[in-house]
Amino acid sequence: MPGHIQDRWYTTKTGPDGKAVKVKTDRYGVGLRYRARYVGPDGTEKSQSFPDKQKRKAEAWLAEISADLRQGRYVDPSAGRMTLSQYAAQWLNSLSMDPSTYAGTEQRIRLHILPYLGARSLGALRPSHLRDWLRELERQNLAATYRRVIFANLSTLLTAAVEDRLIFQNPCRSTAVRAPRLDARRLVPWHRDRVHAVRGALPHHFRPMVDVAGGCGLRQGEIFGLAVDGVDALDSVVHVVRQVKLIGNRPVFAPPKGGKLRDVPLPDSVAAVLDDHITRHPPMSVTLPWKVLDGPPVTADLLFYGDDSRELNRNVFNRVIWRPALTAAGVPHARENGMHALRHFYASVLLDAGESIKALSEYLGHYDAGFTLRTYTHLMPSSEKRTKEAVDRVFGGPRGDDGPTMAPDGE
Repeated sequence: MPGHIQDRWYTTKTGPDGKAVKVKTDRYGVGLRYRARYVGPDGTEKSQSFPDKQKRKAEAWLAEISADLRQGRYVDPSAGRMTLSQYAAQWLNSLSMDPSTYAGTEQRIRLHILPYLGARSLGALRPSHLRDWLRELERQNLAATYRRVIFANLSTLLTAAVEDRLIFQNPCRSTAVRAPRLDARRLVPWHRDRVHAVRGALPHHFRPMVDVAGGCGLRQGEIFGLAVDGVDALDSVVHVVRQVKLIGNRPVFAPPKGGKLRDVPLPDSVAAVLDDHITRHPPMSVTLPWKVLDGPPVTADLLFYGDDSRELNRNVFNRVIWRPALTAAGVPHARENGMHALRHFYASVLLDAGESIKALSEYLGHYDAGFTLRTYTHLMPSSEKRTKEAVDRVFGGPRGDDGPTMAPDGE
């Protein structure tokens, strides 16, 4: 076993007869008696002290350290003394990500994690602390989806601490800690009557946005960033190449969510609406920085813009334009009734028409078709319905003496 245990209350000396005898030191009876010492991977000596009558505990601790060193899972016990707040500051400073994603991550850590857990040292963070913290978030009536994102941020931070050899395990992954469960409610898409009612309640020059969202499945920011060069009526396609994002309430142009550029089929009905809109409201040339606030300027001829001839701000648009339209249409101001509801409507229309999950996933800009399936599987026509419709197509037509007129020969 590397290292040794020092008894600070006694020392060994050679007596007059030449034999070794134990002699009390000047520290006898004062402070912690046993000191377990070893040399860490960095070449420096490490130690841990134990009180009188706990030599076996010191030996067990040193044996555990030795095993960790042999198996390559050693973590310096003193490293975990850093507080969560201190490590979070370091971790956030090292991140390289989309600025708006960073801003959201920083805000969630600052507002919902550090006030409750920030003063605790990394090594002292226990599953019980996390359970108490999760109950506090629930008492604040935060949505389950939002609490789940906060929990994921903490787990990612602590995983980084594990990889930095500051702690051995991530307590978020303990079997005694459960991530917030999502609401069991199934997504219920809008009926076409509601879509038309909300469309009719919007100012005239914003109504085509409903056609683009409900007829092409674009996100709100992608609609705000849609320019003339993105509408290809000749090939009946919409090129989704940019969106308008907010970084600290300041707008920038950026790629679509996840950087996933895509082409979406442009129905004739939506193309006609956009053609009329462009005639009535000529596109406005807008210049914004690309991706970050100090990014290179990019200019696009936007189809939709505010009354001040500037790009649309989602916070202002939702408050001043969208919610009043919901009120006029008799639609509650619920989270599920945001503009994103039109994407769900688009998905329900395509699935009802028999479109594949793979194609729908591509049109919506999802990276994972499995996510699309999990979100919309309950909207897919049931196998029973498909079976009945298939049989009705055969047997529902005019009959002859020999059975259904569409039956294949020989069957």
